[in-house]
Amino acid sequence: MQGDHPTLEAVAAHAGVSRATVSRVVNGTAGVRPELRERVRRSVAELGYVPNIAARSLVTRRTGAVAVVIAEPETRIFTDPFFARQLRGIGRELAAHDLQLLLMLLEQRADYDRIGRYLTGGHVDGTLMFSLHNDDPLPAIATASGLPTVFGGRPGWAGADRQPDLLYVDTDNRDGARQAVAHLRERGRTRVAVITGPLDQTSAQDRLDGYLDALGLREPDPALLAHGDFTAEGGARAMAELLDRSPAPDAVFAGNDLMATGALRTLRERGLRVPDDVAVVGYDDLEPAAWADPPLTTVRQDVERMGELMASLLLRRLGRAPDPEGRDAEPPAPVITPARLIVRGSA
Repeated sequence: MQGDHPTLEAVAAHAGVSRATVSRVVNGTAGVRPELRERVRRSVAELGYVPNIAARSLVTRRTGAVAVVIAEPETRIFTDPFFARQLRGIGRELAAHDLQLLLMLLEQRADYDRIGRYLTGGHVDGTLMFSLHNDDPLPAIATASGLPTVFGGRPGWAGADRQPDLLYVDTDNRDGARQAVAHLRERGRTRVAVITGPLDQTSAQDRLDGYLDALGLREPDPALLAHGDFTAEGGARAMAELLDRSPAPDAVFAGNDLMATGALRTLRERGLRVPDDVAVVGYDDLEPAAWADPPLTTVRQDVERMGELMASLLLRRLGRAPDPEGRDAEPPAPVITPARLIVRGSA
């Protein structure tokens, strides 16, 4: 040891292995037998060894950090529980592999240049990007950076279908919406309206398509379509628009729980009973669903698990973690998680 700081050599002597073996374990390099890896980790813990990050970066060309880029302003990220859940899943998976999460937000167009410079500057090992819009510059920025990247949500930007190696994690949004609207029809509802999120996002478009599937339509009835921008305020405004049209709907499918809670607020203000006068179904099954009055029937997607899967795919591409399903001989592939209807009091 040198002073109070254990060295790599001290860890090797304590574990009874070579310095090279300790280096491989500390740097997350493959090729160390599990029993030796565990022995080194115990010695690291007992001695309190802390790697020299700067020196390790020079050797491994790794920074130990991953950039998480969310294509939304702060006001949405810190008010929508969807983002907190997804970040929790990402953070847990990265921390389990000793990687730091660096959160990067977009407030204005100039931020794209800032993020592009940072990603190409060698500050992070990879990137996770989500909540993208179809015309978003972020996919091109990710390509230009040369960094391994995993996207949250089905890619919808121009040229995505010509990039077979794109990695992304999504839920089966179309099927989830089909389940929601089919449930309303089974309850005898005949005028089922839809409140959509921004249709330049694939999640919103897929949920609209599932709504149409369940009704056997190719195009929505304009009188039963309103846009809510994935916010509670947008959902409240959209519900008011729908009620002001004639005849009013007897049910509404909202493309996320925040819009559904906004719709419930408007229905309450108008003196309408839920579900007696208007039934409401949301999407996500996050905290607003449990707090709603009445409790919200909604489509559950495991947002936290989706965050974990995004980080896991990136770790596989970085060579930092095995595939939990034992498919390491296969290249990483996109993941689509199932959606499931949760029936409560609102429909």
